[in-house]
Amino acid sequence: MTQTSTEPSVNSSDPDRTPTAKNVIDSFFKISSRGSTLGTEVRGGLTTFMAMAYILLLNPIILSVPDVNGNHLSPGMVTTATALAAAVTTILLGIVGNAPLAAAAGLSVSNTLAAVMVPHVTWPQAMGLCVIYGAAIVLLVVTGLREKIMNGIPMALKHAITIGIGLFIALIGLVNAGFVTRLPDAAHSDTPLQLGINNSLQGWPVLIFSITLLTIFILQTRKVPGAILIGIVFGTVLSLILQAALNLPDSVWGLSVPKWPGNPVASPNFGLFGHIDLFGAFGSHGMGALSAGFAVFALVLAGFFDAMATIIGIGTEAGLADEQGRMPGLSKALFVDGTGGIIGGVAGASGQTVFIESATGVGEGARTGFSSVVTGLVFAAMLFFTPLAGMVPGQVAAAALVVIGSMMLAQARHIEWADREVAIPAFLTIALMPFTYSITAGVGAGVIAYCAIKAGRGRWREPGVLMWGLTVVFLVYFALHPIKLWLGVH
Repeated sequence: MTQTSTEPSVNSSDPDRTPTAKNVIDSFFKISSRGSTLGTEVRGGLTTFMAMAYILLLNPIILSVPDVNGNHLSPGMVTTATALAAAVTTILLGIVGNAPLAAAAGLSVSNTLAAVMVPHVTWPQAMGLCVIYGAAIVLLVVTGLREKIMNGIPMALKHAITIGIGLFIALIGLVNAGFVTRLPDAAHSDTPLQLGINNSLQGWPVLIFSITLLTIFILQTRKVPGAILIGIVFGTVLSLILQAALNLPDSVWGLSVPKWPGNPVASPNFGLFGHIDLFGAFGSHGMGALSAGFAVFALVLAGFFDAMATIIGIGTEAGLADEQGRMPGLSKALFVDGTGGIIGGVAGASGQTVFIESATGVGEGARTGFSSVVTGLVFAAMLFFTPLAGMVPGQVAAAALVVIGSMMLAQARHIEWADREVAIPAFLTIALMPFTYSITAGVGAGVIAYCAIKAGRGRWREPGVLMWGLTVVFLVYFALHPIKLWLGVH
C-alpha cells in the first residue's frame, strides 16, 4: 500500500529553496543582514588590496639590512613571504573574524626588526621574536584580557581613536604623495613639514595625486557607487598613459612605477618558510635575556594597541560597533590578528598586523569578512604575479588614504567638546597619532590623561582597574628608554 507523504514537496528548481554559492556566501558572512551586497564586498576587497599593494615592494626593502653576521635576506624570498603571510592572515580574518579587515607585514614591526634588533641578532632569531610576540598576544586574547581592555576604554576615547587614525592616514597619504614633505633639517627647524619641495608642488606624480583625489571627492559628492575604486583605476590608467608619453625616470614615482612589466609572471620562492630560531635571541649569541625581553615587550605593546585602535576605528566607521563600541566577533578577529605575528615569523615576512588601509574597503561599503577573503585571494595571486602589484603608483593609493581620513573625521560629532574632562584626553589621542606617527603613542596619551584627570577631580574609582592598569603600562612605555638605561640595557 502506497503511503502519501504529508511533507511538502521541494522543487529543486525553485531558486528560493535551492542553495546557491551566492546564498551560502551571503548567509555565512551575513552580507545582506549587514546591509551590503556581494558586489560591494568584492569591490571593497579589491580597493583594499590596491591601497595595500605597496607592501609587497616596501617590505623587502625594509628587511634588506644585514644581520649581526652580515647575512642578507633574498628580496625574492621576502616578497614571496610577504604575499603568503598577508594572504593567509587576511583570509583568516575574513573567515574567522568576519570583519572587513586586511593584514600584512606591519611597518612598525619590520622597521623595529631591521633598525633595532637585527644589528644584534640573526634573521632567524629576529623571526623567532616575531613568533614569540604573536604567541604573547594570542595568550592575551585567549584569556579574554585583550577584549576586556578594548571594551573597557571609554566611548569618547574610542571615537577619538577613530578620528586620530583618520588624521594619521590622511597625513600618511599626503606624505606618500609628496604633497607634504619633511624638511631635510627638520630637527633644527621650526617647521618640520612643508608643502611639496621648498613650499612648492613639483612633478607629475603630485599632479596625478591631486587629480585622483579630486576625482574621488567629486564622485562621492555625486554618490557614485565604487567612487574610491573608480578613482584608483582612473588614476592608474592616467599614470600609465603619462609614463608612456613622457618616459619619466622611475625615481620620480618611488617604489611603484606605472608601466607594464616585461614579464608579469614571477615564480614564488618559499626559501624563508620555517627558517626561525625561536629562543636564540635570548641566549649568549643573541641580544641576551633582558634585552630580548624588552624587545618582545615593545613589539607586544605596539602590536597590541596599533591593532586594537585600528580595529576600533574601522569597526566604528563600518557601523559594526554597538552604542558601547563593542563589535560582533571581536575576540575572533583579535585572535587572528595575534596569530598574524606567528604566521609572519614562520613565513619570514615579519609580524602581520591589521592595516589602516582596510578603511579604504570600508569606504567602498565593505561590511563583512568576504571583502577580506577577496583581498587575501588577490595577495595569494600575487605569489605568481608580483610584478603587477607595482603598476599602481603610490601617489594614486595615497589619494584613497586622504579620502578615507576625511570620512573618519565624521566621528568628531560624537564627542562632547564642551566637557573638558572628555575633550582633553580626546584631543591628546587625536593630535598625537599624526604628530608622533604612532597610534600607540596617541592611545597611551589619551588613557593616561583620562585617568589623571579623573584622579585630579577625586573620582579615581571611575576609570576602573583595567584603565589604571593600562595607565601603568603606558607610563612604562613612555619611560622605556630611561628604564633601560637604569637597568644597563643597551
